[in-house]
Amino acid sequence: MTRVLFKYFRDTAMEFIWNDGGRSSAGFVGLAGDCVTRAIAIATGTSYRDVYQSLGKSANKTVRNGVCSSVGDEYLRANQWRRHHGNGLSFHAEHLPRGVVVAHLEKHNTRRGGHFCCLIDHEIHDTWNPMDDDDYAIVNYWTFAGAPSDSTLPAIGPQRPQDSEQLLTQNEFEKILRRLRALDTTASNHASTEGEKRNALRMMQSLMLRHNLSREDITEDDNIESVSYTRMACPVNGRRACAWEKSLAAYVSEEIFPMVQWYYGRKQNRTLFWFYGPVDDVKNCILLYRELLLTIATAAQLQYGGHSRGSGASYAEGYVGGMPKQVSQTPNAMAEDQAFSQSALIHARTLAVKQAALDWLKLECGISLVMSRGSGRDQHDPDAANRGQRHGSKHDLSTVTGRKRIGNSK
Repeated sequence: MTRVLFKYFRDTAMEFIWNDGGRSSAGFVGLAGDCVTRAIAIATGTSYRDVYQSLGKSANKTVRNGVCSSVGDEYLRANQWRRHHGNGLSFHAEHLPRGVVVAHLEKHNTRRGGHFCCLIDHEIHDTWNPMDDDDYAIVNYWTFAGAPSDSTLPAIGPQRPQDSEQLLTQNEFEKILRRLRALDTTASNHASTEGEKRNALRMMQSLMLRHNLSREDITEDDNIESVSYTRMACPVNGRRACAWEKSLAAYVSEEIFPMVQWYYGRKQNRTLFWFYGPVDDVKNCILLYRELLLTIATAAQLQYGGHSRGSGASYAEGYVGGMPKQVSQTPNAMAEDQAFSQSALIHARTLAVKQAALDWLKLECGISLVMSRGSGRDQHDPDAANRGQRHGSKHDLSTVTGRKRIGNSK
């Protein structure tokens, strides 16, 4: 039992706390590679919108898809943050001070522009955990010059000087977004006159330039664009993932949390199973995956002395294959065509969220997935597999929240 617990629940050195820096609450929607804006907003305590606009003015472009590290460095220096060289050290707690830190990370042997993240007393505040990758190095990091050097408490930097005439409340900003969307509707309406279209486009351009917004910032897409995403990993020891571990990841994501997707990879002497998608779904999915891993591995360990090969692995594979499937039942009062229509709508929206999550993974994490085929496993034990299937069919999933509807994940 001790070995099983160690295999599936070895924690990372730094705790991860999901934090979008206030992007969603500021009214921004859609996907963005905004790690610089997010990290600075969290570290300085400045509103996401103000940092977004300030960085945009310095870069002379929208920061939606990221900015150069020099733009972030200029902003931090102007607000009394001191830069320190990371010397290419690995991204671990012992290589960074406590308090509030903004870290610039890059992967070894890559041409990608890197990643900015904020740490508060060695807790990572981000939309995904760079520690999961294990190969990030520290290029530079910034600390607030006004914080005591021996402090172990978070030291949030001061608010940057602001012009009171330009300071917007959240309600005022939402009014601007609604105004822009109304103008966009007028400009694209065939019933509008040419003069109305020109005036609408001119006013849209003026507002968007004044507040450093792009058309993507004002896009609404049936609640899908406002979903927040994350990526979380479940580490297991061993360079080779067991077939039943993969089958279990597929079962949990397809049957219980259909908007969550997964992939796996090797890092040094361990395997990582990554789950990505809407924040709440991913958190609940990985909790369930960990619980089922422990349950199945313990049962195989007690009956066959192991779970990674031989009869123990066959039992685990059978257990996963026998687990109950989620069956959608049509209420008696609902017509079949209405039920089919709702099912098709749910399926279409689920596919849309999955595609958006895949785009987010590429844009924010710099990961493009490829399909591969693995080799099969020998020494299959049919009797152990049948026994596992019988046990798996009796597994109670009644306490697990079933298929989820799409909504805001904040």
